[in-house]
Amino acid sequence: MPIRAAVTIAATVIGLFLVVSFRTPPPNSGSGVALLPARSQPSASSTPPAVTPSGAPPSGGRTPAATATPGVTGLKSGSFTGKDFPNFYGDVQVQVIVAGGKITDVKALQYPTDRPQSAYISSVAIPYLHDEVLKAQSAQIDIISGATFTSDSYAQSLQSALALA
Repeated sequence: MPIRAAVTIAATVIGLFLVVSFRTPPPNSGSGVALLPARSQPSASSTPPAVTPSGAPPSGGRTPAATATPGVTGLKSGSFTGKDFPNFYGDVQVQVIVAGGKITDVKALQYPTDRPQSAYISSVAIPYLHDEVLKAQSAQIDIISGATFTSDSYAQSLQSALALA
C-alpha cells in the first residue's frame, strides 16, 4: 500500500473518532443570548467545592464558605456617571441612578456602535446588562456571551459609578 493512502486512511480514522466523540454543551432555554457567569458570588447557603490541582474535588467534598462579598448597601441617592472604559470594539460608559439606597436605573451613555456588527451586538447586550444590574443590585453581573468586551467594560464603568455613590 502506498504511503499516501495509508496516511489518508489514518487521518480519516482519527477525524471520524474526533467527530464521534465530540460532546456539545446542553442547550440553553431562553432567548438565544447565553448568559455566562462573570464572577461567582459566594453565599452562605451554597459553598463551592474545593478543587485539587488535578481538577477533581477532594475526598472531603465541600469546604467551608469563603467570606462572602457584601452586596451594595448604603448608596446615596443621586445620579452617578462612571468612567469611560475602552475595549477593542469601542468605549463603554454608564450612568447609574440610585434612590433609597437601591439601584433604580442604569443608562448606557456610550457603547460600541461604529460598525454594523458592533451596533447590533450592543443593541442586544445593553438591555440584558441593564436588567442584570437591576437584578444583582451591584456590578457583579453576568457577562453576555458574544458581547464579552462590551459586558466587561460595562461592569467596570458601573463599578466606578457605584464607587462614587
